Amino acid sequence: MRVIDAFVDTLDLAVLGFSRVEAEEMGRPPYAPGDLLKLYIYGYLHRVRASRRLEAETHRNVQVMWLINRLTPAFKTIADFRKDHAESIVGACRAVIRFCREQSLFGAELLAIAGPRSRRWQAANRS
Repeated sequence: MRVIDAFVDTLDLAVLGFSRVEAEEMGRPPYAPGDLLKLYIYGYLHRVRASRRLEAETHRNVQVMWLINRLTPAFKTIADFRKDHAESIVGACRAVIRFCREQSLFGAELLAIAGPRSRRWQAANRS
């Protein structure tokens, strides 16, 4: 969590294309894009992809509460963030990969993963 927090804080979000969503005349102020990006990266690393599941994590997971300062964005807000900043998220993910390579966190090994679905498909299609 601390690595995600520190890493996103070092990014220049404006250069990557993130912007604060303009608030309506009435209503709540928009979320900072850095907070939503931290939530997105957390979800990516922990295989929580669905916006509704990410919203649930903001209510039950203490680590996520700390990471995004007890914010609880709705699933629609999370989904709209992904949709509106698709290209910016790609740039942020490239920065994460670059950071991991610089820190030697990737091991250059080749891995093959075969799950149970692939075995069932192979057994059914052997004829």
